[in-house]
Amino acid sequence: MSSVLAPAVRTGLDRLPRHPVAAGLLEGKRIGVLGHAASCSTALVPILEGMAAMGVTPAIVFGPEHGFGGAAQDMIGVEDATDGTGTRIVSLYGDREEDLVPKGADLAGLDRLVIDLVDVGARYYTYVWTALLAVRAAAEQGVPCLILDRPNPLGRAVEGRILDDGFRSFVGWERVPVRHGLTLAEMVLLYAEELSRGAEGAVAVLGVEGWDEGPLPLDAPGWVQPSPNMPALTTARVYPGGCLLEGTNLSEGRGHTRPFEFFGAPFVDGAALARDLHATGLAGFVARPVTFIPTFHKHGGKPCGGVQIHVTDVARFRPVAVYTAAIALCHHQDPEAFRFRTERYEFIDHIPAFDLLTGSATAREAIEAGAPARDVAEDVSVVTDWTEPMARAKELLVEASL
Repeated sequence: MSSVLAPAVRTGLDRLPRHPVAAGLLEGKRIGVLGHAASCSTALVPILEGMAAMGVTPAIVFGPEHGFGGAAQDMIGVEDATDGTGTRIVSLYGDREEDLVPKGADLAGLDRLVIDLVDVGARYYTYVWTALLAVRAAAEQGVPCLILDRPNPLGRAVEGRILDDGFRSFVGWERVPVRHGLTLAEMVLLYAEELSRGAEGAVAVLGVEGWDEGPLPLDAPGWVQPSPNMPALTTARVYPGGCLLEGTNLSEGRGHTRPFEFFGAPFVDGAALARDLHATGLAGFVARPVTFIPTFHKHGGKPCGGVQIHVTDVARFRPVAVYTAAIALCHHQDPEAFRFRTERYEFIDHIPAFDLLTGSATAREAIEAGAPARDVAEDVSVVTDWTEPMARAKELLVEASL
């Protein structure tokens, strides 16, 4: 129990009650909160409970995709609500793209907006874009923001091409790699660089203490799943690749206890997929053949062949490459049964979901043309022109930190 109560890593929320400057920014003020069910201290105290202990009662609460309570499934619009005290909980994820941005009327009269969202370090994970849109909207209303930062659970590793112009969406609001290696606060600051920083500026950050900038260990204290299909840190490790499955008719394991680790479809030969995936020479994992039955979502109630990805070497494992190769191999097994998603995806109708996720049409077209799985994987996973933005984001964090 002592490891939970005295963790080596202290998040911004952990530091808030005893930080005189940050706590002073909230004392006696009209505060808004953007958070969710995972907005807990490392001792597992929820943010609203912790703020109440400080004598701070938010005037309004905003929730991202999946809702403030974290119960809604992916791409399900969430309605506004009230909590047990009568505080309004405003959803920032509805049926329209404009629902993603806080309304001026909801921000009006606030002295500060506090943001605490658990990100998992992948461009597709939408919380970082919700935070960025909220910071920009708050600045327009003259409301300063305080971001309570957290470690990137994947560490500083970077993977995946920067998306091309014309492929921006809510799974890629800005041109960043898939695994971007930044914290949520660093990402927001990088793309809101025009805003003033620090205690008197539009954006202030209470940063992380004690993080060595590496991947969080699987037994990291205080982990709370930030969305229904992100139950564990093992999930987060594969997610930068696993989310690509959403752009196909392969089950990504929703409706199973190990989403994104398990994947497949009724037409997939799991043993052949495992064998061929290992034959690509990609490292750091074992693909174990499985049969599973999703309880809902794609292929719900139907036996699916596939694999479970077990990460054996975090430093060598490249999830974007591994899952891209796996998707190519599933296509090559049965090109007639396999298909890429063409239905509306994250408010976009005219671009295939796989293209939005990979950041261009290149990978999809190569897979459909029968290109070797390893070749497609290497092309998708390569990163260029990200060193300078990462360095600038860290500089901005120093300027904004309390």
